[in-house]
Amino acid sequence: MPAAKNRLVLEIPSHVWIEPNQAVDPDACDVIVQMESGVMYTAAFITLPYLQRQMQLSYAVSKQLSDAPPVRYAVLETPHIVVEDLNRDTIEDTIDNLLALDVFECYFTQVTEDDEATTTTTSTTGKRATTEVAAVVLTDVLGVSV
Repeated sequence: MPAAKNRLVLEIPSHVWIEPNQAVDPDACDVIVQMESGVMYTAAFITLPYLQRQMQLSYAVSKQLSDAPPVRYAVLETPHIVVEDLNRDTIEDTIDNLLALDVFECYFTQVTEDDEATTTTTSTTGKRATTEVAAVVLTDVLGVSV
């Protein structure tokens, strides 16, 4: 019996939504990417000034604690992609590079199930949300009709 051939599936983005958060932090934004297959992914994009503010905040907090030495550091709970600026071209070029390097799914979190019929379950890793959650993010947060 012949060995199964590896199937190369090239995902191509059909839409990219950028949610700037100018009121809270002008150096960070959330990005949602919808592939031609309908699968959606999200990631946080930040700039170096964002990291510097996070480090300064940790320093200010640690200075207030008597049993903690003051130190500047940043801890990021979810994957963040550091870019020079948050211009659309920079973000889209970064997405293209991550796809070309075949590491896109390492840094973006899938927010829809592969099977669009799935409605309310999440994976055991908690990384995937439902199609409804992605729709809410697009309509309520970004103000985009889907």
